[in-house]
Amino acid sequence: MLRPAVPEDASRLAEIQIFAKRTAFRPIFQNDFVSFQEMQVLDLALFYRDEPGALEGVFVYDDGIVKAMTKWEKGGADSRCWELKEVYVDPFFQHQGIGAFILEEFLKEAAQAGIRRATLWVLEKNEPARALYSRYGFAPNGNRKLQEGTVEVLVEYERDFSHLCVSSSTGV
Repeated sequence: MLRPAVPEDASRLAEIQIFAKRTAFRPIFQNDFVSFQEMQVLDLALFYRDEPGALEGVFVYDDGIVKAMTKWEKGGADSRCWELKEVYVDPFFQHQGIGAFILEEFLKEAAQAGIRRATLWVLEKNEPARALYSRYGFAPNGNRKLQEGTVEVLVEYERDFSHLCVSSSTGV
């Protein structure tokens, strides 16, 4: 089940995020200093536990064990666009359909909220993530940028929901 994260989840959130990032991104960035020196479980756990607003939009996949986390932003400058910010599954629980479940829940919530589009950024070299997003109707929209401080490219993916929106009598 997907539920909002609470401060008591802070340690598990940090553990999942750090280890999933190391597993997925170390082969791409090949930067051991960042992977093992800058990215620290305790620092991230304290951030999630103590920083006001740190858990806003953060959800955990919890079936008795917290196995994954995700974060999305509802709205922002454009209230009809949501951005999927993070999806991390503990490496021990990957390839069990948890990432797919998270995406399905995100898309269901977005459709029910009547949003027009959803976006996300993904590393160009992260083929497994790109394939997963494509299976759920996301496609590159042409926007690209460098991952800050690196030479690696991020690609923006988008899913259009406008065909699902029902027009009201006011023309909205």
